[in-house]
This record gives sequence, C-alpha cells and structure tokens, in this order.
Amino acid sequence: MANSDLANPALIEIDTVRKSFDGGRTFAVRDATIGIAAGAFIAVVGTSGSGKTTTLKFINRLVEPDSGEVRIEGVRVGTIDAPTLRRRIGYVFQGIGLFPHMRVGENIGITPQLLGWGRPEIAARIAELLDLVGLPRSYSSRFPGALSGGEAQRVSVARALAARPRIVLMDEPFGALDPVTRDALGSTYRQLHERLGLTTIMVTHDVQEAVLLADRIVVMRTGRVLAEGTPAALMADAADPDVAALMAMPKRQAERIASILQRDNAEAPHG
Repeated sequence: MANSDLANPALIEIDTVRKSFDGGRTFAVRDATIGIAAGAFIAVVGTSGSGKTTTLKFINRLVEPDSGEVRIEGVRVGTIDAPTLRRRIGYVFQGIGLFPHMRVGENIGITPQLLGWGRPEIAARIAELLDLVGLPRSYSSRFPGALSGGEAQRVSVARALAARPRIVLMDEPFGALDPVTRDALGSTYRQLHERLGLTTIMVTHDVQEAVLLADRIVVMRTGRVLAEGTPAALMADAADPDVAALMAMPKRQAERIASILQRDNAEAPHG
C-alpha cells in the first residue's frame, strides 16, 4: 500500500475506497488509501465535507464503500458480521451518545454484557475504567444527566474501552467541550492510548489538536487524501499549498500569542 509503513506493517488498510451518496454524481470519498500501523495514533483532518468521517466509518462498517476495501490484519471487514466487528472496535463521537435511561455503570458495561461476560467481571471492569478515566467509582450509579460535559465524555471513553479493544475510532470526540476540558481530556486519552497499547484513528477539524495528540496526520479534501506524515514533517514541508496553509495554522496561532505576550510585557509598567 502506498501509505503503509514497511518497517511497521499496517494493522488497518484502507485501500482505494470510494463512496457516493447520490448515485455516483459526486463522491464523499474518492480512491482514499491509508495504512495504519498497530499502536499508531492517527488524526484525519480537513474542512467540512472532506470525507474524513465517512472514511472513519468504513472501518467499523457504519458506512459501506461502493468500491475498494478495508482490511484489519489482512481480513476484509466486509466479510465480518457488522455487530461482531463493532464490538471489537471502540467508538467515541462528539455527541457522547450515552443512554440517558441507563446509569453510568450500565452504559460502560453494555458491550461486555452483549459479549456474555459475567457480572463480577463486568463490575470489576467498570471500576477499573472509572479509575482509568479519572472519575470516582461512585459515579457508576449516576445517570448521564447528572454529569458535566467533560464527565460524560470521560464515560464515553470508558465505554469505548470496556471490551478491551485494540482499535479505537474517535469522531470529533472533544469538539463540544470547553477549551480547558478539551485539552485535559485529550491529554488523558493520549496517556491511555500509550498505556493500553491502542491503535487510535481520530477525526478532527482542529489542526492544533491533531498536532498535539497524533503521531501522524492524514489531510483530506473533497474525498481525497492530499498528504500524510508526522506533524513536524507536514508543518515543515507540505508540497500541496492547501495542506501547507492548513498546517501553518498552529504555528501562526503560536506566533500571534507570542506577539501579544511580548507587546503586553513591553507595555507593562516597570517599578
């Protein structure tokens, strides 16, 4: 595959996939090819309508490609029963999606329950995950409506990890949170990614978030993969002008902040 790392073979292969939602007149995704190594943290960025969320959903068959294929460890996901596949893959999305009529512990334990785990094992896993995401174990008995946005999203992360998946998909997972909570939860998840040896694919419109969290960034536009590389490489030398403009944003923001701080320090009275 064009984008897989030969020194570290791809765990997930997205191979020349296409998808149209209007009978082939326009394509949401067009011939996208991405290789994702085991243990990688990949961020997929791009403007609205670039095809990044559709591409993410190919992996767990929430969307089926019109052509091309997705493979996990060489096995075509289209040959795997969709519910079985999804129970093996964690999924976190912006809307949180906790069941409001179920307590926090029940939300976290739903996939293990579907997989036939015993009650003591599920209870132990719920306690373990609340510890991992930094919530008190007493939250197990709360309903989602009693949680803050950040707490609810921590529960959503815990639920995604409940069945010990190797792969976690994240679709704008922190986009609805305030900046402080978003930064804290992003850092918490990155630590969990490393600690648990996960393979994470995150869709985000926030390039700065992608730079801070991901090992590699995939840039999409109008359904195509424009570029892929480490944050440093894409920020330093992006051949495509649109990619260069997108990747320059974090640097411009940092320069503006430094300029403001320098100005304010210069204007501050000295006693």
